[in-house]
Amino acid sequence: MLGFLFLEGLSMIKKGVVFIDANNWYHNVKHWFKPSDIDIVKVIEKISKEKSLEVLEIRWYVSVPNIEDDKIKYMRHMAFLSNLEKKGIKVFTRKLQKLSNKELRKKREDFIQDWDLCSVCKPIVEKSFLDISNYSQKEKGIDVLIAVDMLKESRREDLDLCLLISGDADFIPAFDLVIETGKDVLVAFVPRGYSNELRQKFEHIIFDRSELSKCLRKKDE
Repeated sequence: MLGFLFLEGLSMIKKGVVFIDANNWYHNVKHWFKPSDIDIVKVIEKISKEKSLEVLEIRWYVSVPNIEDDKIKYMRHMAFLSNLEKKGIKVFTRKLQKLSNKELRKKREDFIQDWDLCSVCKPIVEKSFLDISNYSQKEKGIDVLIAVDMLKESRREDLDLCLLISGDADFIPAFDLVIETGKDVLVAFVPRGYSNELRQKFEHIIFDRSELSKCLRKKDE
C-alpha cells in the first residue's frame, strides 16, 4: 500500500499524487543509466523526505510498442509495467500511432470532449493541446492524458500537491490551472532535457547522476 511519509524536522505534511511522464523520464535518464535499473519508488522516497510529502498515489504514464512490430520488446515492456503495478503504482498506457495532423487534431478533440472539463478549463486546455504545429507524426497522447488527470485530481479535497516527474514545458498550462484551484505543484527532473521555463516558474527538484545512482534497483528485483 502506498503512503510514503518521511518527516524530517517539523515541516508541515502535504499529501500529493505523483504523475510520471515515463517517455520523458526514459529519454533523459538513458544517457546515464539503463532506465529500467532505476527504482522509481526510491526516487519518490527521496522527494518525500525532502518535501515532507505523503504520497497518495503514484501514476506511471507511458506509450507501449505494438506487439506486431517487435513481440520480444513488447513482452519485456509489459513485464516491466507488471512489476510496477506489483509495487502499487498505477500504470496508464497509450499505443504508439502514426497520424496525420488532421487525424491527430481529431483524436485530441475527442479526448478533450470525453474528459468533461468545466467551462473555465476547457478553452484553456483546447488552446494548449489542439496546437499540433510542433508535433511529429508519432503521437502518444501521454502529455494530454497527464495534464487532464492532474486537473481532475486537483479537485480532490484530500490532495495538497501535484508532483510531476518530467522536464517537458508542455505541462506549464496544466500547472497554471492546478495552482488556480488552490493546490501546490512540484516538478522533478534530471539535468538533461528539462525546460528552463519550468525551472523558473515552479518549485522543482533536480536529480543529478550521483543522486540517481542511489536509487538503483537491487539485482534480485
